[in-house]
Amino acid sequence: MKFSDVIVAVASLFVVDWLVNVLFNFVLIPVSTSWGGDVAFILSALVSGLIVGYVFAGRIWEESRMVSIVKVVVLFVVVMMFAVWTTGGAAGHYSAWVDENLNNMYNTTSWANVDWFWFEMMLLMAITAVYAVFTMVFGFIGVYLGSMRRPSAKTK
Repeated sequence: MKFSDVIVAVASLFVVDWLVNVLFNFVLIPVSTSWGGDVAFILSALVSGLIVGYVFAGRIWEESRMVSIVKVVVLFVVVMMFAVWTTGGAAGHYSAWVDENLNNMYNTTSWANVDWFWFEMMLLMAITAVYAVFTMVFGFIGVYLGSMRRPSAKTK
């Protein structure tokens, strides 16, 4: 799989993932406000991996299948980490949500601004790490299962 094919596959994976994620969020968020978004994130990584793995099966089978899948998934994880950083850290109510939860759990009256800043950064890094692991695992499973279709002579 050439690098340009990997870029196109990752771009397709990203677009399909966010479209599927929006649909799953509409369905799952009203059920559970906290876990609905996480389940939607996991399901969208799996479903988008299935779709893109199926579409790019011909290219994936051109060289070692595992190497091609790993190339796509690792680059997709990097893109998703960037997306989590830009949307999670930049969201207007993210800090207010963190502050509210911390105030409910601990006595934070003596915290300085730097304490709040570093806690929010640590939380964002933890969320990024968890999402990166889930994206890697479920994205790999999705692309692997989607690419199980043997390419025909027409797709090469």
